[in-house]
Amino acid sequence: MLRFILRRLVLLVPVLVGLSLLVFAISHLLPGDPVALAAGPQATREEIAALAREFGTDRSLPVQYWSYASGLLRGEWGRSVLTRRPVWEDLRIYLPATLELVVAAMAMAVLLGIPAGLLSAIYVNRWPDYLSRLASLGAISMPRFFLGLLLQIGFAMELGWLPLDGRYPLIEEPPRFVTGFLTIDAMLALNGQALMLALLHLCLPAFAMSLSPLATITRMMRAATIEVLQQDYVLTERALGLPRRLILFKYVARNAMSSSLTVIGLYFGWLLGGSVLVETVFDWPGVGLYATKAIVTQDFMPVMGVTLAIGVVFVLVNLLIDILYGLLNPKVRLQ
Repeated sequence: MLRFILRRLVLLVPVLVGLSLLVFAISHLLPGDPVALAAGPQATREEIAALAREFGTDRSLPVQYWSYASGLLRGEWGRSVLTRRPVWEDLRIYLPATLELVVAAMAMAVLLGIPAGLLSAIYVNRWPDYLSRLASLGAISMPRFFLGLLLQIGFAMELGWLPLDGRYPLIEEPPRFVTGFLTIDAMLALNGQALMLALLHLCLPAFAMSLSPLATITRMMRAATIEVLQQDYVLTERALGLPRRLILFKYVARNAMSSSLTVIGLYFGWLLGGSVLVETVFDWPGVGLYATKAIVTQDFMPVMGVTLAIGVVFVLVNLLIDILYGLLNPKVRLQ
C-alpha cells in the first residue's frame, strides 16, 4: 500500500506543474490590463508604469512565471493588485468556508445516496425503486440557485426553522479562528452554542448543493449493485445459505461502491469550482464569491490563487479516492 501511495504522489507533481502553467497562461493572455484598472482612470502613464514595476507585470512572461512558481514554493501566492492584500491571507479565510460547505454537501450525498441506491437495487422495479428513481430525476433536474431560493422561502422565511443566509450571526461572536472551519473551531473551543449556530447556518446551503451529487450517487450505486447481484460468486453465496444481510453488506455493497467512488471524487471538484451560485444565494463568504469579484475587476492574482488552490484540493481528494480504491479492491494496488 505504501508503494501504491508513493506512486500516486509522484504523479501529482507534473499535474500541479501543468495546472500552474495553464492557469498562468490563461490569466495573462486574456485581454485587459489589471494594473491600469487598479491605478484608476485618472492615473498617468508614469503611475501605471510604477505600479507595473511594483507587481512585476512589466517583465517578460517567462520571468513572471518563474517568479510566481518560486514564490509558490516559498508559500507566497502573490498579492491582489486592487487590495494589496496577500492572496494566501484571503484564501485562509475564504477557502475553509467553501471546503466546509462542500464537505457537508458531499457527506449528505454519500450518507443518503449509497443506502438509497442499495435499497433501490434490492427492490428493483418495485415501489422503493420507483420512488428512488423519481426523486433522483427531480433532484438532478433542479437548478441549485432556484432550489436555494425555495429553501430560503420555505424553511427560513415561512417556517422560521433555519437562518436565511450567512455563515454565522452578525450579532454573535464566532469561535476563535484556528482552522477556519466554524464547526471544528467551535468543537475545539468546547462551545456547544457556536457549534449549533454554525450547523444551522450550514444546513440549507449544504442541502441545496448536495441534491445533484446525491441523485448521481444513488443511480450509480443502484446500477452497480444490480450488476454485482448477478455475479456468480453472489449466487454461490446464496446457494451456500449465507445470511442475506451478510451477503449484501460484506460482499455486494463493498464491490458496488467502487464505481460510486469515481463519481464522489469528480463531484467534489465540481462542487468546489461551481459553488458560486449557492454562495451568492446564501451570501456564503467562500472562494466562489471571492473569485467572482476578482474576475469582474480583472484582478488575476486572486483568480490564479483560487484556481490553483481548488486544483490542489481536487488532486488530493482524488489521491484519497485512489487509496480507497486500493482498500476496497486489492487488485488496483498492482496497477
